[in-house]
Formats: sequence, C-alpha cells, structure tokens
Amino acid sequence: MDGQLMTFTAVAAGMVALPGADFAVVVRQALDSRRAGVAAALGVAGGLLVHTALAVAGLAAVLVAVPTLFETVQLLGGGYLLYLGIRSLSAAARQWSAACAERPAAAAQDGPAGDTPAGNTAPARDVPAHGPRPCATARRSTAHSLRQGFLTNALNPKAPVLFLSLLPQFVPAGQPPLPRTLVLAAIVVVMAAVWFPAVALLVDRLGGQLRRPPVARALEAATGTLLTVLGGVLLAELVLA
Repeated sequence: MDGQLMTFTAVAAGMVALPGADFAVVVRQALDSRRAGVAAALGVAGGLLVHTALAVAGLAAVLVAVPTLFETVQLLGGGYLLYLGIRSLSAAARQWSAACAERPAAAAQDGPAGDTPAGNTAPARDVPAHGPRPCATARRSTAHSLRQGFLTNALNPKAPVLFLSLLPQFVPAGQPPLPRTLVLAAIVVVMAAVWFPAVALLVDRLGGQLRRPPVARALEAATGTLLTVLGGVLLAELVLA
C-alpha cells in the first residue's frame, strides 16, 4: 500500500468514526433492536455509496455549481434531521412523563406493609427477560430503519462537496483518476459498512445497561438534541447565506 493510500485510509477512518447524525441514528435504532441498528448502519453505508459514486462520476460538481440544487438538498437534509430530532425529544418527554406517572401508582398499589393480608403476596409484575426497551414502544421494521439510515446520510449536502474536494487530493500525478477514485470510494464505503454495524452490535451488547429506563431516556434526549442541533445548523446556514 502506497503512502497516499495509507494517509487516505487514516483520514477516511476519522471521517467515518466521527460522531454525528449517522452515529446518533444508528445508536437510536440499535436501542430498539439489533436488527434495526444493523439495518440503519447499512443504510448509512448505502448513503455513503451514493455520495462517493457521485463524486467519482463528477456529478457532485454539478451540485456545487448549481446553488439552487445544493440549497434544495440542504433544505431537505436539515428538515429531515430536525424531524428526527424532534421525534426523539418527544419520545424522551413521553418516557419521562410515563415514569413520573408510574411512581405514585406503584406506591399506591404497594401500600403500607401492614395493609397486606397475611398469607397474601402482591402479584409479581411481568418483567421482560432482557430488560425494557423504552426507546421504542413499537418495534420499527427493518425497512424503516434502513430507510432512516440511508436518508440521514444521503441528504447530507456537505458530503458530496467533501468527497469532491478530498478524493482528487489522493490521486497521484500522472495516474488515471477513475480507477484510483474508485479505490478511494470503496475504502470509505467498506469502512462505513464495518464501523456502523459494529456500533449497532456494541449498543445491543450493552443493551441491558443502556435500556435501563433512566439511561434510555437520557440517550433518547441526547440523540434528539444532537439531531435537532445538526438540522437547525443546516437550516440556519441556508437562511443566513
């Protein structure tokens, strides 16, 4: 492996692993289920495949050259992230409300120790074997998670600009650009296809701790805040431009 390719691999690894909207969506879906998390991760990799293919084909240059097209993608991307963020924050708020409502109900049901007749015991509550999954009252379908991961990445307007400016820097002088950029694009997509499913599997592996109601509510609120901020920044840049 030549020096330029090693340098690009390190740069690409940092880009892929840097926490952002993709990371937040994969974590949120993985808290629902392993399958949902992996599906969202593969969707993110699919979005990166689109961006790198556009950069290789030179179509990303069209996106940069036509401001209206770029602004449209930015509007869609910012709006989608904002939508996901608000949904996560709403879910976290509902979970906090439900938790607060359950506490007095549980206290009233248990009652003072002396109120329980002798020989009677309170019925045990049903507890899921693997702990609750409060981040999703209804399991999301694999297709829904895959679509959410794909759209989160594909609607990022800065990705094609990044790849368009980055890939040519690692094409050696005098070498045909197409084969080299195809290799560079493949490195990025493969890294994403390994990293994001690994994140989903790790979150699922730690699910017993991460799905504890207080932790899950905090994670839901944190991912919602991150997505809302990222979406708001994209829309603010569009308005202030």
